[in-house]
Amino acid sequence: MNTKRDDILFKDEVYEIIGAAIEVHMQLGSGFLEAVYQEAMEKELAERQIPFHAQTPIRIYYKSKPLDKEYIADFLCYSKIIVEIKAMDKTGTREQAQLINYLKASRHRLGLLINFGSRHKLQWERLIL
Repeated sequence: MNTKRDDILFKDEVYEIIGAAIEVHMQLGSGFLEAVYQEAMEKELAERQIPFHAQTPIRIYYKSKPLDKEYIADFLCYSKIIVEIKAMDKTGTREQAQLINYLKASRHRLGLLINFGSRHKLQWERLIL
């Protein structure tokens, strides 16, 4: 299948979010706790006027009935992109599965997994459901 750059899901919005994350990483580097990056991202997203909600509850349903347990996504940006941040040496399938579950439960199509913990550079992945 031939995919043009213009066909990438929410490419402009993702570009803006990743730009904000790169700025946070440039300013803070690695080594801080996730809560520090969470707060810094909130400030950077607001400064760039990127619409977001932090610590967004995601309701989970079983047979059309809501469960008491909710997921909490780090960010919901543009009312359509779930952003999950980490501060660890390396992310893997566990963190990807967490974001995929958030996407399933919320019925959003796109999630970003952003890791500030790598020493050399910001790591990020797009996950599409």
